[in-house]
Amino acid sequence: MQQSSSVAESNTVTESKAVRNRQGPQKSEDRLAWMALILTPGIGQARALRAMSRLRQPSDLLRADLTQLEGLGMPGSSAGYIADGKAKTVAEEEIERISQAGADFITYDDIAYPERLREIYDPPAVLWHRGDIRLLAYAGIAVVGTRQPSPYGAGMAQMLSRDLANRGMAIFSGMARGVDTYAHKGALEANGKTVAVWGTGIDVIYPKENKRLAEEILQGGGAIVSEYPLGTFPAPQNFPIRNRILSGMSVGVLVVEAAEHSGTRITARCALEQNRDVYAVPGNVTNKNAWGPNTLIKQGAKLTATWEDVWEELPSQVRVELEGRVGGGSESKAGGTASLFPEQGNGLALSTAEQKVYDLLRMDESIQLDLLIESLEGILPSAEIFNALFELELAGKVRQIPGKNYLRTF
Repeated sequence: MQQSSSVAESNTVTESKAVRNRQGPQKSEDRLAWMALILTPGIGQARALRAMSRLRQPSDLLRADLTQLEGLGMPGSSAGYIADGKAKTVAEEEIERISQAGADFITYDDIAYPERLREIYDPPAVLWHRGDIRLLAYAGIAVVGTRQPSPYGAGMAQMLSRDLANRGMAIFSGMARGVDTYAHKGALEANGKTVAVWGTGIDVIYPKENKRLAEEILQGGGAIVSEYPLGTFPAPQNFPIRNRILSGMSVGVLVVEAAEHSGTRITARCALEQNRDVYAVPGNVTNKNAWGPNTLIKQGAKLTATWEDVWEELPSQVRVELEGRVGGGSESKAGGTASLFPEQGNGLALSTAEQKVYDLLRMDESIQLDLLIESLEGILPSAEIFNALFELELAGKVRQIPGKNYLRTF
């Protein structure tokens, strides 16, 4: 009988939440209650959702007495914190800080809360955000990988993100150093939409060198989200925890490079548990960061070399959504893979000298300037090579790394 009652209660909870979500904008009292609960010591995401599911409406939490609060399944100390009014005070202060920061938050009951995220085992009860929160409901792909990618890995992350963003997909990543950074940059290059999921408060930029990138994401119509309150510092344990949000919001996870023991493996495992597709870019077996994607491919992940490899695996309704967003089908657009390689007739406006220099460069292996000059001896004078490299760098097609070494960016 107890079990039947629990099932009935669960069904009622599901129905009541569906009704709440159809009612439109959430009441300020309900929002305050959600914030008060999640900021209460001893209350995690799962316990917060379970407690709220037992209330007729969220605002009832703030009027409940100690006995009623303990009946919601929370520890005595947590119940006391709420009953004494401390949780409400802390929540009001946090909401005021959020407003002053030009940010906002959504709760699990909010109509803007992404449906895909509701499907996971432990969705965040509250999400702090800056930027366009509607992007969380977009069909998007999470691009993840090592913080120390090879030139090949960085180039692939940027290229695939750019190509997929060109076709209407949102690019989700964590704005960490390495693959995450290149994924966001690729989306921005395509004037696409990208969302950064942080393991800190949305007012604590980490790493600090990505401050400009965070600004560009917001200026480009993207969003920054976190399940952590303002001021939360970059504690190491926060980042693996936030990975479930990355995979949960997405229709799939793309792994570019990852070592055997890395946080990227956690994201891939979350994706599998959440019934999300997993894609992986194959790597050089002599590179330790190729272990992750190569192993995932052996285990059934989709081998991914171009945007088409992702596109053909998408459910038909997702492709229809994306095609409607960009106003066309999956034909190659400017910046697509078909236009990346000069030898395939990409239409990049390069001079003859620039083309010859560009043809010798690779994404996965740098070439030293002296060797480049030697390779073009008798074809181009050194002055024209220098000028071609300068123009290619300005155009963003080539980048220089220490030691006068050069790489293609795409």
